[in-house]
Amino acid sequence: MKKRAVITGVGHYLPKRIVHNSEFEKTLNTSDEWIVTRSGIRQRHFSNKDETTSKMAIMAGQQAIKNANLEASDIDAIILATSTADFTFPSAATMVQAGLGMKSGFAYDVQAVCAGFIYAMSTANAQIISGQANRILVIGSETFSNLMDWNDRSTCVLFGDGAGAVVLEAYSCSGDKEDRGILSVDLNSDGNYKDILHVDGGVASKTTGYLRMEGKEVFKHAVEKLARTSEKAMAKAGVKSDDVDWVVPHQANIRIIQGTARKMGIPDEKVIKTVQDHGNTSAASIPLALSVASRSGQIVKNDLIVTEAIGGGLAWGAIVLRW
Repeated sequence: MKKRAVITGVGHYLPKRIVHNSEFEKTLNTSDEWIVTRSGIRQRHFSNKDETTSKMAIMAGQQAIKNANLEASDIDAIILATSTADFTFPSAATMVQAGLGMKSGFAYDVQAVCAGFIYAMSTANAQIISGQANRILVIGSETFSNLMDWNDRSTCVLFGDGAGAVVLEAYSCSGDKEDRGILSVDLNSDGNYKDILHVDGGVASKTTGYLRMEGKEVFKHAVEKLARTSEKAMAKAGVKSDDVDWVVPHQANIRIIQGTARKMGIPDEKVIKTVQDHGNTSAASIPLALSVASRSGQIVKNDLIVTEAIGGGLAWGAIVLRW
């Protein structure tokens, strides 16, 4: 028998404030049509001072634990993917651990920007397979509104805040592609492209900085790299595009999402899209989409899912899993 990491619970949290495209028309040379045409985004959520990365992660984590019919004390570990932790240290994950009332286990952050949730899931999968943990709460939570230059219309209209979470549990299975759980992982990075998507601040400069992006360059890399990593992950899992029930991509830009699906040979109706409602929530976007799609009944048990993301670094990767 083989051990797999199976998603048994999902949850999410979105800040109360909803920001429609029309709000940006008051301060920027932009319009709803311009934003929708170039990104597919119609609205996003922005956090208030009380809706921190850790607090949103706690809310999403509580939902996921409840959805899995578990208690916080049943969780062995928390892995939190974020680029916008409340503090330089301690990790936001340990703050979530305290907020959930966990008195044991371990917790830590993973930072791979928009690819963070893929990296966190990969790490959780490895720890479950190795026997280090049986149940891991994996969260993506971001407050990217804190990194926006509100005079830069090419970036500030694209991002939003939110959190999504899944519970991964160890299950014994046969070891073939019909198993539930994570079937394969493919991870990649190339630090030569750091300048096309980065934040121009940090510890060295003693400033928070702002997000800077060369949109055309990011787009050029995104579609090709996302399609390739997805194909590699499918090959590792022994599945083909025709076997896939859903692609759940990082929700960055509708043109990237649709271009990647076409390159993979996946029809548009098999792609989960939430970018229109949430904008780009970085590491939170995939678990948010999984939670929303599961709650709505789109994703059901035994569905075969490919999920992929690319972010600053550049870092990118894909996971094939059966729900």
